[in-house]
Amino acid sequence: MRRHALIFTVLLAAACLPTPRLAAQATDWKQVPIPPLHVFHPQQPKRIELPNGMVIFLQEDHELPLIDGTARIRGGSRSEPAGKTGMLDMYGEVWRTGGTKSQTGDQLDDFLEVRAAKVETNNTADSTTISWSCLKSDLDDVFKVFIDLLRNPEFRADKLDLAQREMADSISRRNDDVGEIAGRESLKLAYGKDNPYARQAEYATIAAVTRQDLLDWHHAHVYPNNIILGVVGDFDSVAMEAKLRQVFGDWAKGPAAKSSDIQFTPAKPGYYLIPKSDVNQSNIRMVELGIRRDNPDYFAAQVFNEAFGGGFAARLVQSIRTAKGLAYSVGGGIGSAFDHVGVVRLAMGTKSGSTVEAIQGLYEEIDKLKTNPISDDEIARAKDSILNSFIFNFDSPEKVLREKMAYEFYGYPPDFLERFRSAIEKVQKADVERVVTKYLHKDQLAVLVVGNTSEFDKPLSSLGAVTNVDITIPPPPGEKEEAPAAKPGQ
Repeated sequence: MRRHALIFTVLLAAACLPTPRLAAQATDWKQVPIPPLHVFHPQQPKRIELPNGMVIFLQEDHELPLIDGTARIRGGSRSEPAGKTGMLDMYGEVWRTGGTKSQTGDQLDDFLEVRAAKVETNNTADSTTISWSCLKSDLDDVFKVFIDLLRNPEFRADKLDLAQREMADSISRRNDDVGEIAGRESLKLAYGKDNPYARQAEYATIAAVTRQDLLDWHHAHVYPNNIILGVVGDFDSVAMEAKLRQVFGDWAKGPAAKSSDIQFTPAKPGYYLIPKSDVNQSNIRMVELGIRRDNPDYFAAQVFNEAFGGGFAARLVQSIRTAKGLAYSVGGGIGSAFDHVGVVRLAMGTKSGSTVEAIQGLYEEIDKLKTNPISDDEIARAKDSILNSFIFNFDSPEKVLREKMAYEFYGYPPDFLERFRSAIEKVQKADVERVVTKYLHKDQLAVLVVGNTSEFDKPLSSLGAVTNVDITIPPPPGEKEEAPAAKPGQ
């Protein structure tokens, strides 16, 4: 160890000595030449569409002797009945833990554990997934489990009961974290409290879910024409394609997944308050409806987001956090989603005693966008930041495969990934100014504050009318609701 330390010290000293070459180099960092970014040509997966409508992507990656696969199925929690909110969360869990007709979930655990393999299920708002991960040598054994679980799930009642108890415990603790409260309730303000992207499970809605509900959901959605399957790893594409055609080729089509007719009913602009007497900081969210990713303004919005609220060099951080010391965290921008509008969200955390001052400071920064628009230098830095970090989101075949599957799922152009870089590079100052004017409206923002009102620098009502938001958790069916506590002053 002493010898290694000595070598390191000598090398470090040598590195610090000036050399004729270094002495001749520029002393101003702006004079350092920056080469252009390399052309972006990620490894493309092979796309296959079976006669029954199943779409398969194959992405070879021979770095490690592993093979992973994911089946993404159309249908998620946004289409579950409002009276059974939480059903798809339990479906995503019990699908795996409930096992198959031939093996329990616990038996599957034992079978996979000795092979260091995984077969997992999950759900999102618009899809459900089942995936596997294993050594190449164990593919046949693990793939059989994957197929059995995909086609023959049992959804055993004892595992549903366990999932319901786990969700009930989660509901009981959902008001413990202030940041989670702010995120959850601000989404309700942006989308509407009954919107499927914002509504939340309650004791009554999870208690209403039965085993038959899970079976019915599975039988209504899991058909080849509703599935996109992606496989990545150490395999030969020709052999893998033949294997998958043999397994899935004779699976009959089923009814196509129904599109959801989702209404967005944002709250009225104004101030919304959730009093929290046990904290000394305020969580603040300003929200309104955002855009979709297929909006032509998406790329300009990305550049604006980075320049205005995206990182330590962004305006909000430099002004509100660094110069004024009004926030320990601040940021946000024009949010987007693949197949529905995202949320314009500005988020800030500040000490209780500067709550109103911090809100006013954020308003000032929004106003400055008219008198002092995002400059060419800010845009250049934002574009550099986006493009220099962009490649790390797709620096493996697995990441590229996941992105390609998303474009297929949402009906985006297959080269959307390749278009991203050139589209960002083309964004100009006028484009950024246009999206600011079009999508960020100070007078249309719903402003949510979660904090200790007794410590505010001024009453929140000094800014305008305030609506209190009730986050009381309704009791389980059959239990009496406690009388609400007296509301503290604003």
